[in-house]
Amino acid sequence: MTAAPRLRVLAAMSGGVDSAVAAARAAEAGHDVTGVHLALSANPQSFRTGARGCCTIEDSRDARRAADIIGIPFYVWDLAERFRADVVDDFIAEYRAGRTPNPCLRCNEKIKFAALLDKALALGFDAVCTGHYARVVLRPDGRRELHRASDHAKDQSYVLGVLDERQLAHSLFPLGDTVTTKEEIRAEAERRGLAVARKPDSHDICFIADGDTRGFLARHLGSEPGDILDQDGTRIGSHDGAHGFTVGQRKGLRIGRPAPDGRPRYVLDISPVENTVTVGPAEALDITALTAVRPRWCGAPPAGPGSYTAQLRAHGEEHPATAEAAGDALHVRFERPVRGVAPGQAVVLYDGSRVVGSATIAATHRPVPADR
Repeated sequence: MTAAPRLRVLAAMSGGVDSAVAAARAAEAGHDVTGVHLALSANPQSFRTGARGCCTIEDSRDARRAADIIGIPFYVWDLAERFRADVVDDFIAEYRAGRTPNPCLRCNEKIKFAALLDKALALGFDAVCTGHYARVVLRPDGRRELHRASDHAKDQSYVLGVLDERQLAHSLFPLGDTVTTKEEIRAEAERRGLAVARKPDSHDICFIADGDTRGFLARHLGSEPGDILDQDGTRIGSHDGAHGFTVGQRKGLRIGRPAPDGRPRYVLDISPVENTVTVGPAEALDITALTAVRPRWCGAPPAGPGSYTAQLRAHGEEHPATAEAAGDALHVRFERPVRGVAPGQAVVLYDGSRVVGSATIAATHRPVPADR
């Protein structure tokens, strides 16, 4: 059997346990590994500190200590300006337009596998290594495919669905091929002497320091009072800014009086032009189809309509669907209605475990009422 080639690998080290173990595995596999931590804020103290975040001064120190234990060179690269423009400003603009973006997916697309990868290749590296749970599969014809992690419970291929074939050719995901629990990853980190072994996972949005997304948006978009409407257009409440809501939201509506049927209501639609938020019962969230834009394919685009499964959230279930690409649009129709899908989210198509591609949801289509 031919030995795998020795690569020059740039390991993106966030300061967490997954990226540290991924870097250690890459080095153990015989690759020439260099660690790098991305400084994504001009003021790192404005990002989360302690157990809840990433991208902090504390995280850069944790990453450096891990690199020292692994025995690899380590650097900190300042990508704060690029991150602000491509991720933070995009996040604010999407909410201003009444959409619900996924900043982690955008960070992978614009930062880790664009800005970082391009810089790595320019410096002579062969690949970028991260702690994502996903797999790159080499086909007999030499092309590469992105697949779900061997352990579907930890799979993160949804947020990597924006990667094209060129980027996949220069990506390593050392954690994706093994079926291990997070406790086993932590135990491996302990065996390797990595101090991050018991560090809690980061969660939520790294650039919102206090976890208050509505407050963050209010600070950047201001307060603009408007109406909360029922499905028939009746005003049933008010809000301080439509950007503080997302389709499918139930809590924090501040409607006051209950609905006539006594059931809870959910956000059905957000109109930034009229500055209104429309609410209704859960079943009104059902959609049967969607239109998405700016598709990115993990390989060749599909030829004609096909049957796939579609995932609509990072940890959501798969929905059987048919899909067809038409220029810069992707049309998806579901076998059964799905609920609570918001424009701005990503739809990722799968063929079995293979990631076909990703697109940004632009519009959703609800079932036609039976009495029409």
